[in-house]
Amino acid sequence: MRFSLLISVLRSLGPVVIGISLGFTLSLLSVSWSEDACSPDSKEGEAVSLGKDGLLKGARKPNSISAASDVTSEEDFQPRIVPYKQVQPSAPKKVFRAKYISTELGMRERLFVGVMTSKNTISTLGVAVNRTISHHLDAVIFFTGSRSRKIPHGMFVVSHGDERLIWNMFQTIKYIFDHYINEYDWFYFVQDDAYTEADRIKALVEHLSMDRELYMGRPEEFIGGAMEGRYCYGGFGYLLSRSLLLRLQPFLENCRNDILSARPDEWLGRCIIDYTSINCVGEYEGLHYHHYELAKNSDPSKEQSEEFKKALTVHPVSDPEQMYRLHRFFTEIELQKTYDEIAKLQAEIKNVSVVAFEGNRSAQWPVGINPPFEPKSRFEVLKWEYFTEEEIYSCIDGSPKCELRGIDRMDVADVIDTAIGELNKKYMPTIHLKKQQLINGYRRFDPIRGMEYTLDLQLEAVNQKGHSRSITKRVHLVRPLSQIEIIPMPYVTEATRVHIIIPLTLQDRSYVDHFLEVFASNAFETSENAILTFLFIYDPVEAQQVSQNDIFASVKSQITVYERKYPAVKIPWISVKTETPSQIKFMDIISKKHPVDTLFFLAEVSTNINSEFLNRCRMNAINNWQVFFPIHFQEYNPDVAYHNQPHPDTVDLVKDAGLFDRRSFDEACFYNSDYMTTRSRMVADVQENEEILENMDIYEMFVKYSGLHVFRAIEPALRQQYRYEVCNPRLSEDIYHRCVQSNLESIGSRSQLAMLLFEQEQGNST
Repeated sequence: MRFSLLISVLRSLGPVVIGISLGFTLSLLSVSWSEDACSPDSKEGEAVSLGKDGLLKGARKPNSISAASDVTSEEDFQPRIVPYKQVQPSAPKKVFRAKYISTELGMRERLFVGVMTSKNTISTLGVAVNRTISHHLDAVIFFTGSRSRKIPHGMFVVSHGDERLIWNMFQTIKYIFDHYINEYDWFYFVQDDAYTEADRIKALVEHLSMDRELYMGRPEEFIGGAMEGRYCYGGFGYLLSRSLLLRLQPFLENCRNDILSARPDEWLGRCIIDYTSINCVGEYEGLHYHHYELAKNSDPSKEQSEEFKKALTVHPVSDPEQMYRLHRFFTEIELQKTYDEIAKLQAEIKNVSVVAFEGNRSAQWPVGINPPFEPKSRFEVLKWEYFTEEEIYSCIDGSPKCELRGIDRMDVADVIDTAIGELNKKYMPTIHLKKQQLINGYRRFDPIRGMEYTLDLQLEAVNQKGHSRSITKRVHLVRPLSQIEIIPMPYVTEATRVHIIIPLTLQDRSYVDHFLEVFASNAFETSENAILTFLFIYDPVEAQQVSQNDIFASVKSQITVYERKYPAVKIPWISVKTETPSQIKFMDIISKKHPVDTLFFLAEVSTNINSEFLNRCRMNAINNWQVFFPIHFQEYNPDVAYHNQPHPDTVDLVKDAGLFDRRSFDEACFYNSDYMTTRSRMVADVQENEEILENMDIYEMFVKYSGLHVFRAIEPALRQQYRYEVCNPRLSEDIYHRCVQSNLESIGSRSQLAMLLFEQEQGNST
C-alpha cells in the first residue's frame, strides 16, 4: 500500500520536477561561464573574462546594469535630469510634380517635322507645305535664315539670323537639342520644295522602334567619292531617330568646326558618319522610304507609275499650285483606299453574320454602323421630321410649317442626289433612273448613328430600249457621325479683370436702379475682379441741353451713392453724342481709352450679371483666338407669364418663364487687341461706304473681318429682365428686324398668348 501510494505521488509530482530541472538546465546553458578574477583592483563579485580579441568580457549578473566602460563604476549611475531640447524641424523638400502626366511618365510624341525654308519662299512654297501637312501632324516648325517682314498666319517660324546654309542646318539641329529632343522619338527634316504625304510618313515611324539608331532617306554618294558611306539627300527629306541624335549631340560643335561642305544635307551626313558610323539607308527591316523625282512642269494627274503612287515624298515642286495638285492626287488615292477597306470590312461582316445565331438578321444596316437608339420609355422616343423639297413641318419657333431654306435645304437636296446616285449604281445599265419629285421625306437625328432619312421618290425608269415609266421607290439613308476630333485650345486663366461696358440711352434710365442693386450684391460685395463703366449716349438735342437739363443726372447721382457706399469701387462713365447709337461707333471711343490687353464685356442695362457668367466670359474669350457671344435667357412679360397670379421674386429657368433669345447679339466678350485688329481690316470698306458703321453690329464685324473663332452659345447664368426695347429705324434693316422679332417673342409663350386671346374671346362673347 505504501509503495503504491508513493508511486501515485511521484506520478503527480513527476512532471513538475522534470519541468523545474529542465528550466535550470536551459538557464545554465544560456550563461557564458568564466573564471572569477582574484585581482585586488576588481570589485567584489565582478566576473570578467578575457576574450579572443584581448578585451575583457564578462557575464552580466542578474538585475545588474552593464557599464558603458570598464572603468565606470555602478556607483556612478545616479538619477540625472537631462534638459529637453526641441528638435528643429528641417525644411520640407519641395517635391517637383510635372504639369502633365506624359512629362512625369517620360512619354514622348512620335514625330517632329522641321521644314527648311527661306525668306524668298516662305510666303509661297512654305505656305503650301503648311496647308498640306500641318493639320495631319502634331508639330511642324519652319526654319529659315533671316525672317521676312511678314510671317504668314498659322505658321511657327524659327529664324536663325543668317542665310548661310550650313550655319542654318547647324542651328536647326542645335535648336532641336535645346527644345524638343526629350519630347519626340523621330525627327523628320524636309525642304519646302518637296511634297510630303503626311499620313504615310506617320505610318512609317509607327512601325519603327524608337530605340534604333536610324538615318533614313534616299542614300546618295558623297561628291567626289573620296569618302566612304552614304548620306541622305535633303530634297526628299530624311528621318533621324532620337537615339541617333543623342549619340551625335556631344560632337555637334566639332562637326561645325571640322567639316567643310557646300550642301547642308551632305554636311550633316558626314557628321553622322564620322562620329556615329551610321550610314543613310533607304530600307530598314522591310520598310521602304519611297520617293519620287518629279519632272519639270509635269502634271501629277497624268503620272501613272507605281513608284509615284506609293511615294511618301515628291521632289522638286516648282510652285504652290503644283503642291496643291499633288496633295489632291494623293488625297484621292488615300480616300479610295479607305473606301476599299470599308467595302472589304462590310463584306467580312456579311460573311460572318451568315453563321451567327440569328443569321443575316444579326448584321445591322448599314453594315458597320452602330445599331439604332432604343428608347427606355415613351419620353425617349426620337421624333421624325416630315419635309418636302420646299417646306418642313417642324420649325424652331413652333410653327406647324415653314419654308425649307439655308442649310436644311442643302441637306435635303444632297440626300436626294445621293439616293438617286446609289439607285443608279445598283440598277444601271439595265435601268436608268431620273428624279421626278419627292413625295414624302422623313428625317430624325439618332445620337448613336447620326441623321437618318426615309424618302419616297417618284422616279422615271428608262430601260436600255428607251422605254420609260414612272415608279415610286422608298429608300433609307444614314448620314453617320464623323470621327470626333479634339481641338487644342490656348491656355486661359480666370484671374483676368473684366471691363463691363453698359450703354445707356434715354429709355434705359428706369432700369439703372435695379441693375446697380443686383450688380452690387454680385460684384461689389464679393470684390469681383471687374470694372463697371457706363456709356451715356446723347442725341444732338440732348447734348445741347446737358448743362441745363442733363437726362442722366439721376444716374450720375446714383453712381456717387454707390461709390460712397463701397469706397474701394470706382464707376467711370463716358459721354457720347450720336444720332445712331451704333455698337462699332461707341466701341471705337472706348477702345482708345483702354490698353490692348483689356477684356471687354459689352452688355445691356437689363442684364443680370453674376460671378458665374464672368468666369465663363474669361474662359471663352481667348486673346488672338476666340470671341464669345452668349445667348442670354430673356424673361417673358410678367403680366402675360403670370396672368392673374402674383409675380415671383426670382424667375426659374423654365419654358413658361422665358426663352433663350437667339435673335439678340448685344452681349459680347472680346479682347481690345482683337477688336482693334478687326477694326483695322474694315478701314477700306468704311472709306467706300461710311454707313457700314451703322449697318453692322460687332458680331457681324467679327464674323466678316476677324478670322477668329466666333463662339456663340446658350448662357444660363446670363439673364435679362423683361423690357420693351425701342428699335432704332436708322440702323440696318437686318438689325431692326431682329429687334422687332425679339420684342415680339419676349412677350410670352404661344400657349400663354393663346390663353389671353381665349379669355378675351370669352369676355367679348358674354
